[in-house]
Amino acid sequence: MTAATRPSAVPVLHHPSAGETPLGTPRNIAASRHLWGHFTDQSGWAEDRLPTVVRAKGTYFWDSAGRRIFDGLSGLFTVQVGHGREELAQAAARQARTLSFFPVWGYAHEPAIDLAERLAQEAPGDLDHVFFTNSGSEAVETAIKLSRNYWALRGRPGKTKVLSRAGAYHGTTLGALALTRIASYREPFAPVAPGAVEVPTPNWYRSDPEYWDDEEAYGRHVADAVEEVILREGPDTVAALFVEPVQNSGGCFVAPPGYFRRLREIADAHDVLIVSDEVICAYGRTGGLFAAPDQGLAHPDIITSAKGLSSGYAPIGAVLVSDEVYEPFATGEHVFRHGYTFGGHPVSAAVALANLDVFEREGLVERVRTLGPAFRRTLDRLRDIPIVGDVRGSGYFYGIELTRDQATRERFTEEEADRIRAFLNPALYEDGLYVRADDRGDVVVQVAPPLVSGQAEFDIVEQALRDVFTRVQERI
Repeated sequence: MTAATRPSAVPVLHHPSAGETPLGTPRNIAASRHLWGHFTDQSGWAEDRLPTVVRAKGTYFWDSAGRRIFDGLSGLFTVQVGHGREELAQAAARQARTLSFFPVWGYAHEPAIDLAERLAQEAPGDLDHVFFTNSGSEAVETAIKLSRNYWALRGRPGKTKVLSRAGAYHGTTLGALALTRIASYREPFAPVAPGAVEVPTPNWYRSDPEYWDDEEAYGRHVADAVEEVILREGPDTVAALFVEPVQNSGGCFVAPPGYFRRLREIADAHDVLIVSDEVICAYGRTGGLFAAPDQGLAHPDIITSAKGLSSGYAPIGAVLVSDEVYEPFATGEHVFRHGYTFGGHPVSAAVALANLDVFEREGLVERVRTLGPAFRRTLDRLRDIPIVGDVRGSGYFYGIELTRDQATRERFTEEEADRIRAFLNPALYEDGLYVRADDRGDVVVQVAPPLVSGQAEFDIVEQALRDVFTRVQERI
Protein backbone atom coordinates (compact mmCIF):
# COMPACT_ATOMS: atom_id res chain seq x y z
CA MET A 1 0.00 0.00 0.00
CA THR A 2 1.16 3.54 -0.67
CA ALA A 3 1.35 6.26 1.94
CA ALA A 4 -1.67 7.85 0.32
CA THR A 5 -3.83 4.77 0.84
CA ARG A 6 -2.62 3.78 4.31
CA PRO A 7 -5.10 4.47 7.12
CA SER A 8 -4.02 7.22 9.50
CA ALA A 9 -1.93 6.27 12.52
CA VAL A 10 -4.51 8.13 14.63
CA PRO A 11 -7.91 6.42 14.69
CA VAL A 12 -10.52 8.49 12.86
CA LEU A 13 -13.49 8.93 15.17
CA HIS A 14 -16.88 9.03 13.49
CA HIS A 15 -20.54 8.46 14.23
CA PRO A 16 -20.70 4.66 14.29
CA SER A 17 -23.11 2.52 12.38
CA ALA A 18 -25.28 0.12 14.32
CA GLY A 19 -23.06 -2.32 16.21
CA GLU A 20 -19.92 -0.17 15.94
CA THR A 21 -18.16 1.41 18.88
CA PRO A 22 -15.46 3.97 18.09
CA LEU A 23 -12.32 4.25 20.17
CA GLY A 24 -12.49 6.87 22.93
CA THR A 25 -16.14 6.17 23.78
CA PRO A 26 -17.61 4.68 26.98
CA ARG A 27 -17.14 1.14 25.59
CA ASN A 28 -13.40 1.77 25.31
CA ILE A 29 -13.35 3.30 28.79
CA ALA A 30 -15.17 0.24 30.13
CA ALA A 31 -12.48 -1.97 28.57
CA SER A 32 -9.73 -0.02 30.31
CA ARG A 33 -11.53 -0.30 33.65
CA HIS A 34 -12.80 -3.86 33.56
CA LEU A 35 -11.37 -6.06 30.78
CA TRP A 36 -8.03 -7.60 31.69
CA GLY A 37 -6.39 -8.52 28.41
CA HIS A 38 -4.13 -11.52 28.02
CA PHE A 39 -0.45 -10.61 27.60
CA THR A 40 -1.70 -7.02 27.30
CA ASP A 41 -0.38 -3.66 28.45
CA GLN A 42 -3.49 -2.49 30.27
CA SER A 43 -2.71 1.19 29.68
CA GLY A 44 -3.42 0.64 25.98
CA TRP A 45 -7.19 0.90 26.20
CA ALA A 46 -7.06 4.01 28.35
CA GLU A 47 -4.73 5.63 25.80
CA ASP A 48 -6.82 4.48 22.80
CA ARG A 49 -3.94 2.34 21.53
CA LEU A 50 -5.76 -1.00 21.47
CA PRO A 51 -8.35 -1.57 18.73
CA THR A 52 -11.73 -3.12 19.46
CA VAL A 53 -12.71 -5.75 16.90
CA VAL A 54 -16.42 -5.72 16.12
CA ARG A 55 -16.96 -8.27 13.35
CA ALA A 56 -15.18 -10.58 10.93
CA LYS A 57 -15.95 -12.34 7.67
CA GLY A 58 -13.79 -14.60 5.55
CA THR A 59 -10.20 -13.44 5.83
CA TYR A 60 -10.94 -9.95 7.17
CA PHE A 61 -12.05 -8.30 10.39
CA TRP A 62 -13.31 -4.79 11.11
CA ASP A 63 -12.51 -2.64 14.14
CA SER A 64 -14.66 -0.04 15.90
CA ALA A 65 -13.08 2.77 13.86
CA GLY A 66 -14.45 1.12 10.71
CA ARG A 67 -11.09 -0.16 9.43
CA ARG A 68 -10.97 -3.40 7.44
CA ILE A 69 -7.91 -5.49 8.35
CA PHE A 70 -6.63 -8.65 6.66
CA ASP A 71 -6.29 -11.38 9.28
CA GLY A 72 -2.78 -12.53 8.47
CA LEU A 73 -2.49 -14.48 11.73
CA SER A 74 -5.80 -16.39 11.64
CA GLY A 75 -6.77 -14.78 14.94
CA LEU A 76 -3.91 -16.51 16.74
CA PHE A 77 -2.96 -19.36 14.38
CA THR A 78 -6.52 -20.60 14.85
CA VAL A 79 -9.21 -19.59 12.33
CA GLN A 80 -8.32 -22.15 9.68
CA VAL A 81 -11.59 -22.02 7.70
CA GLY A 82 -12.02 -18.26 7.89
CA HIS A 83 -14.46 -16.13 9.85
CA GLY A 84 -18.23 -16.16 9.74
CA ARG A 85 -18.88 -19.72 8.56
CA GLU A 86 -22.61 -20.21 8.91
CA GLU A 87 -22.35 -24.02 9.01
CA LEU A 88 -20.23 -23.87 12.16
CA ALA A 89 -22.64 -21.48 13.86
CA GLN A 90 -25.53 -23.75 12.94
CA ALA A 91 -23.72 -26.81 14.30
CA ALA A 92 -23.28 -25.05 17.64
CA ALA A 93 -26.93 -24.02 17.76
CA ARG A 94 -28.24 -27.48 16.87
CA GLN A 95 -26.11 -29.13 19.53
CA ALA A 96 -27.00 -26.56 22.19
CA ARG A 97 -30.68 -27.24 21.57
CA THR A 98 -30.17 -31.02 21.75
CA LEU A 99 -27.63 -31.41 24.57
CA SER A 100 -26.06 -28.18 25.77
CA PHE A 101 -23.72 -29.74 28.31
CA PHE A 102 -22.74 -32.99 29.93
CA PRO A 103 -19.31 -33.98 31.25
CA VAL A 104 -17.32 -36.98 30.08
CA TRP A 105 -16.63 -37.96 33.68
CA GLY A 106 -17.92 -41.54 33.80
CA TYR A 107 -20.37 -40.82 30.99
CA ALA A 108 -20.16 -40.22 27.27
CA HIS A 109 -22.09 -38.27 24.68
CA GLU A 110 -22.29 -38.65 20.92
CA PRO A 111 -20.32 -35.56 19.81
CA ALA A 112 -17.31 -36.53 21.95
CA ILE A 113 -17.47 -40.16 20.77
CA ASP A 114 -17.73 -39.16 17.12
CA LEU A 115 -14.94 -36.59 17.33
CA ALA A 116 -12.59 -38.97 19.17
CA GLU A 117 -13.21 -41.66 16.53
CA ARG A 118 -12.61 -39.22 13.70
CA LEU A 119 -9.35 -37.88 15.16
CA ALA A 120 -8.08 -41.40 15.84
CA GLN A 121 -8.77 -42.37 12.22
CA GLU A 122 -6.77 -39.37 10.96
CA ALA A 123 -3.89 -39.55 13.45
CA PRO A 124 -0.53 -41.07 12.51
CA GLY A 125 0.45 -44.53 13.71
CA ASP A 126 -1.49 -45.99 16.61
CA LEU A 127 -2.56 -42.76 18.33
CA ASP A 128 -6.04 -44.18 18.80
CA HIS A 129 -7.06 -42.66 22.14
CA VAL A 130 -8.26 -39.08 22.62
CA PHE A 131 -8.42 -37.07 25.85
CA PHE A 132 -10.26 -33.77 25.43
CA THR A 133 -9.24 -30.46 27.01
CA ASN A 134 -10.32 -26.84 26.60
CA SER A 135 -7.06 -25.29 25.42
CA GLY A 136 -3.51 -25.91 24.29
CA SER A 137 -2.03 -25.21 27.70
CA GLU A 138 -4.36 -27.79 29.22
CA ALA A 139 -3.42 -30.29 26.52
CA VAL A 140 0.28 -29.86 27.37
CA GLU A 141 -0.47 -30.05 31.09
CA THR A 142 -2.33 -33.30 30.45
CA ALA A 143 0.59 -34.75 28.49
CA ILE A 144 3.04 -33.92 31.28
CA LYS A 145 0.91 -35.67 33.89
CA LEU A 146 0.18 -38.60 31.60
CA SER A 147 3.85 -39.22 30.79
CA ARG A 148 4.77 -39.28 34.49
CA ASN A 149 1.81 -41.46 35.37
CA TYR A 150 2.64 -43.86 32.54
CA TRP A 151 6.22 -44.46 33.69
CA ALA A 152 5.13 -44.86 37.33
CA LEU A 153 2.66 -47.56 36.28
CA ARG A 154 5.45 -49.22 34.28
CA GLY A 155 7.43 -49.56 37.49
CA ARG A 156 9.80 -46.67 36.77
CA PRO A 157 8.60 -43.86 39.06
CA GLY A 158 11.92 -42.05 38.82
CA LYS A 159 11.21 -41.05 35.22
CA THR A 160 9.62 -37.67 35.94
CA LYS A 161 11.71 -35.08 34.06
CA VAL A 162 10.31 -33.46 30.95
CA LEU A 163 12.50 -31.88 28.28
CA SER A 164 11.70 -28.91 26.06
CA ARG A 165 13.69 -26.88 23.57
CA ALA A 166 15.33 -23.51 24.13
CA GLY A 167 13.02 -20.58 23.47
CA ALA A 168 9.94 -22.80 23.17
CA TYR A 169 6.45 -21.79 24.24
CA HIS A 170 4.21 -24.61 25.50
CA GLY A 171 1.58 -22.73 27.49
CA THR A 172 0.96 -20.83 30.70
CA THR A 173 -0.48 -23.27 33.23
CA LEU A 174 2.12 -24.03 35.88
CA GLY A 175 3.29 -27.33 34.42
CA ALA A 176 3.23 -26.11 30.84
CA LEU A 177 5.00 -22.94 31.96
CA ALA A 178 7.88 -25.06 33.22
CA LEU A 179 8.30 -26.31 29.64
CA THR A 180 8.08 -22.77 28.29
CA ARG A 181 11.66 -21.56 27.96
CA ILE A 182 10.99 -17.81 27.90
CA ALA A 183 12.40 -16.09 30.97
CA SER A 184 10.03 -13.11 30.94
CA TYR A 185 7.04 -15.48 31.02
CA ARG A 186 8.44 -17.63 33.83
CA GLU A 187 10.08 -15.20 36.22
CA PRO A 188 6.94 -13.47 37.57
CA PHE A 189 5.60 -16.86 38.70
CA ALA A 190 8.77 -18.50 40.00
CA PRO A 191 9.33 -21.09 41.17
CA VAL A 192 7.77 -22.98 38.30
CA ALA A 193 6.96 -26.67 38.55
CA PRO A 194 10.15 -28.73 39.05
CA GLY A 195 11.51 -31.34 36.69
CA ALA A 196 11.63 -29.46 33.38
CA VAL A 197 14.99 -29.40 31.58
CA GLU A 198 16.06 -27.38 28.54
CA VAL A 199 17.59 -28.88 25.40
CA PRO A 200 18.87 -27.04 22.30
CA THR A 201 16.50 -25.98 19.55
CA PRO A 202 17.34 -26.38 15.84
CA ASN A 203 17.83 -22.76 14.74
CA TRP A 204 19.89 -23.37 11.61
CA TYR A 205 19.87 -19.71 10.55
CA ARG A 206 21.66 -18.78 13.81
CA SER A 207 23.97 -21.82 13.83
CA ASP A 208 27.74 -21.69 13.53
CA PRO A 209 28.88 -20.76 10.00
CA GLU A 210 30.40 -24.22 9.57
CA TYR A 211 26.83 -25.56 9.19
CA TRP A 212 25.51 -22.92 6.77
CA ASP A 213 26.17 -25.19 3.79
CA ASP A 214 25.04 -28.44 5.44
CA GLU A 215 21.66 -28.36 7.20
CA GLU A 216 21.63 -32.14 7.59
CA ALA A 217 24.91 -32.12 9.51
CA TYR A 218 23.50 -29.38 11.73
CA GLY A 219 20.37 -31.47 12.32
CA ARG A 220 22.47 -34.40 13.54
CA HIS A 221 24.54 -32.09 15.70
CA VAL A 222 21.59 -30.48 17.48
CA ALA A 223 19.76 -33.81 17.89
CA ASP A 224 22.86 -35.40 19.40
CA ALA A 225 22.98 -32.46 21.82
CA VAL A 226 19.57 -33.61 23.10
CA GLU A 227 21.03 -37.04 23.83
CA GLU A 228 23.85 -35.40 25.75
CA VAL A 229 21.29 -33.76 28.03
CA ILE A 230 19.46 -37.07 28.56
CA LEU A 231 22.72 -38.77 29.49
CA ARG A 232 23.70 -35.92 31.79
CA GLU A 233 20.35 -35.99 33.60
CA GLY A 234 20.22 -39.79 33.61
CA PRO A 235 17.88 -41.73 31.28
CA ASP A 236 16.14 -43.29 34.28
CA THR A 237 14.95 -39.80 35.28
CA VAL A 238 13.59 -38.57 31.92
CA ALA A 239 9.93 -39.18 31.06
CA ALA A 240 9.29 -37.23 27.87
CA LEU A 241 10.64 -34.83 25.30
CA PHE A 242 8.25 -32.09 24.09
CA VAL A 243 8.82 -30.71 20.58
CA GLU A 244 6.80 -28.67 18.10
CA PRO A 245 7.01 -29.89 14.49
CA VAL A 246 7.66 -26.24 13.57
CA GLN A 247 8.64 -24.26 16.65
CA ASN A 248 6.54 -21.13 17.04
CA SER A 249 8.36 -18.98 19.58
CA GLY A 250 11.37 -17.20 18.13
CA GLY A 251 9.97 -17.43 14.65
CA CYS A 252 8.90 -20.66 12.92
CA PHE A 253 11.95 -22.88 13.28
CA VAL A 254 11.78 -25.79 10.85
CA ALA A 255 13.77 -28.87 11.78
CA PRO A 256 16.72 -29.70 9.49
CA PRO A 257 16.56 -32.91 7.42
CA GLY A 258 17.01 -36.01 9.54
CA TYR A 259 16.64 -34.19 12.87
CA PHE A 260 13.38 -35.80 13.95
CA ARG A 261 14.43 -39.24 12.73
CA ARG A 262 17.53 -38.97 14.92
CA LEU A 263 15.46 -37.75 17.88
CA ARG A 264 13.21 -40.80 17.54
CA GLU A 265 16.27 -43.08 17.64
CA ILE A 266 17.58 -41.34 20.74
CA ALA A 267 14.22 -41.43 22.51
CA ASP A 268 13.77 -45.14 21.77
CA ALA A 269 17.29 -45.92 22.98
CA HIS A 270 16.65 -44.26 26.34
CA ASP A 271 12.92 -45.03 26.83
CA VAL A 272 11.79 -41.42 26.50
CA LEU A 273 8.34 -40.55 25.16
CA ILE A 274 8.12 -37.95 22.39
CA VAL A 275 5.25 -35.49 22.66
CA SER A 276 4.53 -33.60 19.45
CA ASP A 277 3.03 -30.29 20.56
CA GLU A 278 0.80 -29.40 17.62
CA VAL A 279 -1.38 -26.78 19.27
CA ILE A 280 -0.43 -24.47 16.39
CA CYS A 281 0.81 -26.89 13.72
CA ALA A 282 -2.08 -29.37 13.54
CA TYR A 283 -5.26 -29.13 11.46
CA GLY A 284 -3.70 -28.05 8.20
CA ARG A 285 -1.49 -25.19 9.38
CA THR A 286 1.77 -26.74 8.17
CA GLY A 287 0.29 -29.02 5.51
CA GLY A 288 -1.12 -32.22 7.01
CA LEU A 289 -4.08 -32.64 9.32
CA PHE A 290 -1.38 -33.56 11.82
CA ALA A 291 2.05 -32.05 11.39
CA ALA A 292 4.53 -34.56 12.84
CA PRO A 293 4.72 -36.98 9.88
CA ASP A 294 5.09 -34.18 7.34
CA GLN A 295 8.00 -32.72 9.31
CA GLY A 296 9.83 -36.03 9.69
CA LEU A 297 8.53 -37.28 13.04
CA ALA A 298 6.71 -40.38 11.86
CA HIS A 299 5.72 -41.88 15.22
CA PRO A 300 5.18 -39.52 18.17
CA ASP A 301 3.88 -41.16 21.34
CA ILE A 302 1.51 -38.31 22.17
CA ILE A 303 0.15 -35.37 20.17
CA THR A 304 -1.24 -32.26 21.86
CA SER A 305 -3.57 -30.04 19.84
CA ALA A 306 -6.17 -27.26 20.09
CA LYS A 307 -6.67 -23.98 18.14
CA GLY A 308 -7.53 -25.12 14.60
CA LEU A 309 -9.53 -28.13 15.81
CA SER A 310 -12.61 -25.91 15.88
CA SER A 311 -11.10 -23.01 13.89
CA GLY A 312 -11.63 -21.02 17.08
CA TYR A 313 -15.42 -21.15 16.88
CA ALA A 314 -15.56 -22.95 20.24
CA PRO A 315 -12.82 -23.73 22.81
CA ILE A 316 -11.51 -27.28 22.58
CA GLY A 317 -8.22 -29.18 22.72
CA ALA A 318 -7.32 -32.82 22.26
CA VAL A 319 -4.49 -35.09 23.41
CA LEU A 320 -3.94 -38.11 21.16
CA VAL A 321 -2.26 -41.07 22.82
CA SER A 322 -0.61 -44.20 21.45
CA ASP A 323 -1.79 -47.71 22.24
CA GLU A 324 1.33 -48.33 24.34
CA VAL A 325 0.90 -45.24 26.53
CA TYR A 326 -2.82 -45.91 26.91
CA GLU A 327 -2.40 -49.61 27.76
CA PRO A 328 -1.93 -49.29 31.57
CA PHE A 329 -5.30 -47.50 31.78
CA ALA A 330 -7.23 -49.77 29.42
CA THR A 331 -8.46 -52.46 31.81
CA GLY A 332 -9.68 -50.27 34.67
CA GLU A 333 -6.95 -51.45 37.01
CA HIS A 334 -5.55 -47.90 36.92
CA VAL A 335 -7.42 -44.62 36.41
CA PHE A 336 -5.93 -41.43 34.98
CA ARG A 337 -7.09 -39.12 37.76
CA HIS A 338 -7.19 -35.97 35.73
CA GLY A 339 -9.84 -34.03 33.86
CA TYR A 340 -11.73 -30.79 33.19
CA THR A 341 -15.38 -29.87 33.61
CA PHE A 342 -15.67 -28.67 30.03
CA GLY A 343 -13.29 -31.14 28.36
CA GLY A 344 -15.09 -32.66 25.36
CA HIS A 345 -17.96 -30.17 25.73
CA PRO A 346 -20.77 -31.33 23.41
CA VAL A 347 -21.17 -27.98 21.67
CA SER A 348 -17.42 -27.60 21.13
CA ALA A 349 -17.16 -31.18 19.86
CA ALA A 350 -20.05 -30.64 17.45
CA VAL A 351 -18.39 -27.49 16.12
CA ALA A 352 -15.08 -29.33 15.71
CA LEU A 353 -16.83 -32.06 13.70
CA ALA A 354 -18.45 -29.43 11.47
CA ASN A 355 -15.06 -27.76 11.08
CA LEU A 356 -13.48 -31.04 9.96
CA ASP A 357 -16.38 -31.45 7.52
CA VAL A 358 -15.37 -28.11 5.97
CA PHE A 359 -11.77 -29.35 5.75
CA GLU A 360 -12.90 -32.45 3.90
CA ARG A 361 -15.50 -30.80 1.66
CA GLU A 362 -13.20 -27.96 0.58
CA GLY A 363 -9.97 -29.97 0.51
CA LEU A 364 -8.16 -27.56 2.81
CA VAL A 365 -5.27 -29.87 3.68
CA GLU A 366 -4.58 -30.48 0.01
CA ARG A 367 -5.00 -26.76 -0.63
CA VAL A 368 -2.23 -25.93 1.83
CA ARG A 369 0.03 -28.61 0.36
CA THR A 370 -0.63 -27.26 -3.15
CA LEU A 371 -0.48 -23.52 -2.44
CA GLY A 372 2.03 -23.54 0.41
CA PRO A 373 4.99 -23.36 -2.02
CA ALA A 374 3.37 -20.33 -3.72
CA PHE A 375 3.03 -18.65 -0.33
CA ARG A 376 6.71 -19.32 0.27
CA ARG A 377 7.67 -17.90 -3.14
CA THR A 378 5.61 -14.79 -2.48
CA LEU A 379 7.31 -14.18 0.85
CA ASP A 380 10.72 -14.92 -0.69
CA ARG A 381 10.24 -11.85 -2.88
CA LEU A 382 10.92 -9.82 0.26
CA ARG A 383 14.55 -10.95 0.22
CA ASP A 384 15.38 -8.04 -2.06
CA ILE A 385 14.98 -5.77 1.00
CA PRO A 386 18.42 -5.60 2.66
CA ILE A 387 17.16 -6.15 6.21
CA VAL A 388 15.28 -9.38 5.36
CA GLY A 389 17.60 -12.13 6.51
CA ASP A 390 15.57 -15.33 6.52
CA VAL A 391 12.18 -16.63 5.39
CA ARG A 392 11.32 -19.93 7.05
CA GLY A 393 8.31 -22.05 7.85
CA SER A 394 5.95 -24.58 6.33
CA GLY A 395 2.50 -24.62 4.77
CA TYR A 396 0.66 -21.46 5.85
CA PHE A 397 2.97 -20.76 8.82
CA TYR A 398 6.00 -18.56 8.19
CA GLY A 399 8.41 -16.26 9.95
CA ILE A 400 10.49 -13.51 8.33
CA GLU A 401 13.59 -12.66 10.35
CA LEU A 402 15.08 -9.19 10.02
CA THR A 403 18.82 -8.63 10.34
CA ARG A 404 21.37 -5.85 10.04
CA ASP A 405 23.33 -7.65 7.31
CA GLN A 406 22.08 -10.40 5.00
CA ALA A 407 25.52 -11.78 4.23
CA THR A 408 26.87 -12.02 7.77
CA ARG A 409 23.49 -12.52 9.53
CA GLU A 410 24.49 -9.79 11.98
CA ARG A 411 21.86 -9.17 14.63
CA PHE A 412 20.40 -5.80 15.49
CA THR A 413 21.52 -4.30 18.77
CA GLU A 414 19.07 -4.79 21.62
CA GLU A 415 18.09 -1.12 21.44
CA GLU A 416 17.52 -1.31 17.68
CA ALA A 417 15.49 -4.50 18.03
CA ASP A 418 13.23 -2.93 20.66
CA ARG A 419 12.62 0.12 18.46
CA ILE A 420 11.84 -2.03 15.42
CA ARG A 421 9.42 -4.27 17.31
CA ALA A 422 7.62 -1.25 18.76
CA PHE A 423 7.17 0.07 15.22
CA LEU A 424 6.21 -3.11 13.35
CA ASN A 425 2.82 -4.15 14.74
CA PRO A 426 1.12 -0.73 14.66
CA ALA A 427 2.66 0.13 11.27
CA LEU A 428 1.44 -3.13 9.74
CA TYR A 429 -2.01 -2.63 11.25
CA GLU A 430 -2.10 0.85 9.70
CA ASP A 431 -1.35 -0.84 6.39
CA GLY A 432 -4.37 -3.08 6.88
CA LEU A 433 -2.51 -6.24 7.97
CA TYR A 434 -2.75 -8.07 11.29
CA VAL A 435 0.30 -10.28 11.87
CA ARG A 436 2.74 -10.64 14.75
CA ALA A 437 6.15 -9.22 15.50
CA ASP A 438 7.51 -11.92 17.80
CA ASP A 439 9.27 -10.44 20.85
CA ARG A 440 10.73 -13.70 22.15
CA GLY A 441 14.07 -13.78 20.35
CA ASP A 442 15.42 -12.10 17.25
CA VAL A 443 13.26 -9.69 15.25
CA VAL A 444 10.78 -11.93 13.42
CA VAL A 445 7.38 -11.22 11.89
CA GLN A 446 5.07 -14.26 11.83
CA VAL A 447 2.36 -14.76 9.23
CA ALA A 448 -0.32 -17.46 9.26
CA PRO A 449 -3.33 -16.61 7.08
CA PRO A 450 -6.55 -18.63 7.09
CA LEU A 451 -6.28 -21.81 5.04
CA VAL A 452 -8.91 -20.53 2.61
CA SER A 453 -6.41 -17.88 1.44
CA GLY A 454 -4.89 -17.95 -2.04
CA GLN A 455 -2.52 -15.92 -4.19
CA ALA A 456 -4.54 -12.71 -3.90
CA GLU A 457 -4.24 -12.89 -0.12
CA PHE A 458 -0.55 -13.81 -0.29
CA ASP A 459 0.02 -10.65 -2.33
CA ILE A 460 -1.79 -8.53 0.26
CA VAL A 461 0.55 -9.88 2.94
CA GLU A 462 3.67 -9.37 0.83
CA GLN A 463 2.76 -5.82 -0.18
CA ALA A 464 2.08 -4.67 3.37
CA LEU A 465 5.25 -6.33 4.68
CA ARG A 466 7.26 -4.78 1.85
CA ASP A 467 5.96 -1.31 2.64
CA VAL A 468 6.68 -1.54 6.36
CA PHE A 469 10.05 -3.32 6.03
CA THR A 470 11.16 -0.65 3.57
CA ARG A 471 10.23 2.02 6.07
CA VAL A 472 12.21 0.14 8.77
CA GLN A 473 15.16 -0.04 6.37
CA GLU A 474 15.03 3.73 5.93
CA ARG A 475 15.01 4.33 9.70
CA ILE A 476 18.02 2.27 10.78
